[in-house]
Amino acid sequence: MLKFNVNGRVHSLDVEPEMPLLWVLRDQLGLLGTKYGCGIGQCGSCTVLIDGNAERACLVTAAAAAGRKVVTIEGLSRPGLHRVQKAWIEHEVPQCGYCHTGMIMAAAALLAKKPRPTDADIDEAMTNLCRCGTYARVRKAIHAAAAPVATVTPAARKG
Repeated sequence: MLKFNVNGRVHSLDVEPEMPLLWVLRDQLGLLGTKYGCGIGQCGSCTVLIDGNAERACLVTAAAAAGRKVVTIEGLSRPGLHRVQKAWIEHEVPQCGYCHTGMIMAAAALLAKKPRPTDADIDEAMTNLCRCGTYARVRKAIHAAAAPVATVTPAARKG
């Protein structure tokens, strides 16, 4: 039995320790937002957050994920859409959409570490592949998600 903390819920599962986390999420827990793409960690469709870091679920074994905090696309958006998801919609990023759950997870991890990323930061962090080639829209959406929320300054409130 291995214990998994996925999207804030603890699950005890009888799985093989070498089973990829991807299959634990999809087959054991029914979380289908994490996609299978290449199975060798190259495409990024299976990207999830593990202890806040973007990781390829097809490369992480069940044993390596056990006891760590795993967040999937389903858990990212509670109680509403995450700011990255909102920016994805606003900038019409997806075409086919298959890779975008992994891209959104990678972008969320990037913004958690670098709230105001440069283009170079985005290029370095976003190693997910998109067959539709929406990379320019991805960059715009990440910058939009990074934009600070408008705040009222004390001087503005006095007026």
